[in-house]
Amino acid sequence: MRLSTITCCLALGVVMAPAARAVQVRVPYVPSPAEVVDRMLTVAGVTKDDVVYDLGSGDGRIPIAAAKKYGARGVGLDINPDRIAESRANAKAAGVEQLVEFREQDVLDADFSEATVVTLYLLASANAQLRPVITKQVKPGTRIVSHAFSMGPTWPADTVDHFKTATGDEITIYLWKFDGKFRP
Repeated sequence: MRLSTITCCLALGVVMAPAARAVQVRVPYVPSPAEVVDRMLTVAGVTKDDVVYDLGSGDGRIPIAAAKKYGARGVGLDINPDRIAESRANAKAAGVEQLVEFREQDVLDADFSEATVVTLYLLASANAQLRPVITKQVKPGTRIVSHAFSMGPTWPADTVDHFKTATGDEITIYLWKFDGKFRP
């Protein structure tokens, strides 16, 4: 009798629990080549006045490049503690640790409302998950730049940049200048 009461209470707790949010954004770690990083920052028009947030920052190469080349402040968010440790070591080696910070954090829970530039190299499905989060948080005028993947048909990019790398890889970079409209 006692076991069935506990089971019933647990079942009610599950049924009455608030709806869970989407699972963490998980994508394979594939770093953007330096040439692509440079092109992303150029397409975004990064300057020393920008705050560049890299969602799924891996080894930190985008925030580090933004700090080193442009003097911008950079913030990298990643759920992998090993990548965060690697990013911090890379920032120190590049001499820009005072301009960048790295946080172990799920990007779906992160506050990146101070960003003036948001960079992504995730998957189309992850970008679709992030679209409402980004458009709820960032200010009009924020530039969002994605390596290889769009935000889906409901939010076409303002600029699509196709180019070939020195090794012959064909790359697509998408740029959006946020217009202030929420996009689910």
